Amino acid sequence: MTTITKSHAIQQETKEAEQTSTVKLSRRSFVVGAAAAAGGGLSVGFHVPALAQTAQAAMTQEINAWVLIKPDESCVVRVVRAEMGQGTHTGLAQLVAEELDCDWAKVSVQQITAGQNLARNRIWKNMSTGGSRGIRESNEYVRQGGAAAKIMLVQAAANQLGVPATELVVTKGVILHGATGRQLSYGQVADQASKLPAPDIKTIKLKSPKDWKLAGHPLKRLDTALKVNGRLKYAVDVKLPGMVYAAIKACPVFEGKLKSFDDSSVKSMRGVKAVLRVDDNAVAVVADNWWRAKQALNALPIVWDEGVHSKVSSETLRANMDEGLTSKQNVFADTNVGDADAAIATAYTKVEATYVTPFVSHACMEPMNCTALITADKAEVWVPSQNAEGSLAELAKATGLELAKCEVYNMSLGTGFGRRGGFQDYVRQAALLGKQMLGTPVKLLWTREEDITHDFYRPLGHCKMSAGLDKKGNLVGLHIRVSGHSINAYAAPHNIIDGKDRRQLQGFWPEPDDAQYGYTVPNLKIEYAMRNSHVPVGPWRGVNTNQNGLYSECFMEEVVHASGRDSLEFRRSLLKDHPKHLGILNAVADKAGWGKPTAPGRHRGIAQFMGYGSYTAAVAEVSIKGNEVTIHKLVLATNCGHAVNQRMIAAQVEGSVAYALDTLQSEITIKDGRVEQGNFDTYPIARLRQMPHIETVIAPTFDFWGGVGEPTICVVAPAILNAIFKARGKPIRTVPLKHSGLKIV
Repeated sequence: MTTITKSHAIQQETKEAEQTSTVKLSRRSFVVGAAAAAGGGLSVGFHVPALAQTAQAAMTQEINAWVLIKPDESCVVRVVRAEMGQGTHTGLAQLVAEELDCDWAKVSVQQITAGQNLARNRIWKNMSTGGSRGIRESNEYVRQGGAAAKIMLVQAAANQLGVPATELVVTKGVILHGATGRQLSYGQVADQASKLPAPDIKTIKLKSPKDWKLAGHPLKRLDTALKVNGRLKYAVDVKLPGMVYAAIKACPVFEGKLKSFDDSSVKSMRGVKAVLRVDDNAVAVVADNWWRAKQALNALPIVWDEGVHSKVSSETLRANMDEGLTSKQNVFADTNVGDADAAIATAYTKVEATYVTPFVSHACMEPMNCTALITADKAEVWVPSQNAEGSLAELAKATGLELAKCEVYNMSLGTGFGRRGGFQDYVRQAALLGKQMLGTPVKLLWTREEDITHDFYRPLGHCKMSAGLDKKGNLVGLHIRVSGHSINAYAAPHNIIDGKDRRQLQGFWPEPDDAQYGYTVPNLKIEYAMRNSHVPVGPWRGVNTNQNGLYSECFMEEVVHASGRDSLEFRRSLLKDHPKHLGILNAVADKAGWGKPTAPGRHRGIAQFMGYGSYTAAVAEVSIKGNEVTIHKLVLATNCGHAVNQRMIAAQVEGSVAYALDTLQSEITIKDGRVEQGNFDTYPIARLRQMPHIETVIAPTFDFWGGVGEPTICVVAPAILNAIFKARGKPIRTVPLKHSGLKIV
């Protein structure tokens, strides 16, 4: 059930448009920029030469970089962000079509390649899809693209009819001159429109959301039918003439090396084409089909140089995290208001707890894969990437070819969750294999075991929290110390300034707009102790907010318990300075019926947090029988500012529940320097029977652009854990639940 709540006043603020510019990119500058997935890409005018077209599409007119009009009146909206099930392609098309005033029934999308974007000086800007930025980061310039195309089409009609453009109105791609009743379609004027100069984007006035007819409405996704009938092609579906298949194994100990292998026993196996070294840490078998490649790889004798990390274990890693909770070394305070330590030390009531969250895997539905075709002067890959420009940069680096000689065809992704963004290891491996088999397409496909044991995991993290209450149960001091792996230290060390990594405190930031800590506490200290290891870490759906949200909201429930007050009312008292945090908390409480009796044996838990520019809150309802936890119901509320498609927002919220449930029952552990889990028998993910009844409340205030894909995860787990706390009378401080003798049924 989805409830849409509208604010009393709809506000629309239009930023000043970027200046038109054309740039020349060096290979080095592009590789560095793409690898870092830098935002705020370069811009050139909307009216630019058309892409190379096939003979069949020769009649299609490019109005500008974003809009194509076909002779049959259909409209093609170009997109560069990745589609991985979140609906970004449909949402972006809605925004363009809204300003274009075309017929939605005739809209389709076209995925632009990284090479095309580069060739046109990145007219489509940033291709990276992560951090819930797909729509919130690009909404303005794609809408400008739709509006500019409309202006050109209307002007072409005005020229043909011999009337002022101001006398024309457009409805579903039909341009009408009301005084005479004459009309022209977009298809009829597309050719003339394509020859007109583009309007100055500074003169374009975008529609107010209150006037939206396509955007802001729960339209059906454009790719649903293709998924249902099986026509949607993922990278794993790619087939090229003469293609061979590769299975790969990397050293099981991170940072270990491939010492040697003996291919004498496998190179004569049926279908085997080659046994190849990949970089200095992996070996692959290439065969005429993937199963034969995998079977030969399983039989291949391999000797690894496991290196200095072969004795590392989860126990040694956790000891390192625990040391960071009390150490004075490599620690910095990001927030320090008043004197938290003194306030807690002299408080009437003291509360203290340490929380532990483990490594977790992305476990994408579609394992890592990439198909590469490399020749002496051309490199092409077909890949599921969240950052096609990053893939292009890695392809150029691996092959040594110029960027202009490389191309990335980004397919639909069988989920991404951050795994397919900044890290392009699977692209590099495929490119290196293709380079060793020039002229032959090579499809590299990881096994599920390779996928889980060679991930870039959500970091291991510990958090020590201390609070002080006065005699009336008011919170007077709060001290938060996070100790954990730094994603930036592994992926983007240039983002660590003076040894300080603020990214790990996402959701605890004092600044508004992205991941602000909403509670006002008179004495507040928030610190981070960086403690790294050889285990690779990276963005995992929700990144640090899903851990920090758990720490914050589960500990807040312990503080509430010590105060003897109501969970909702206690939080409300701390959120008075942050109306959007408070508003979304009230919205979820009202929908869930907080304060009303539950069914016998059921208990409620509540949580609120902010991430990726959006405000979220949750209420969970659970029961416990023996060691079995049943999650009966979840009510989830989101304020993402502007809601482009409520249907897709609700789907993203519901999907985040399944992903959050994984964190309550799964973990990655390390023994002898390697991951112990290998498949879904040892790394369980959420099952259909475990999914609760879900109600979503979408409460946009229409005054900012927030994200959708990741924010809700950060409140799902703590709401459930707080409900379990109510049921058991004692908190859960370490996940997954098995460490407390519990399981979700």
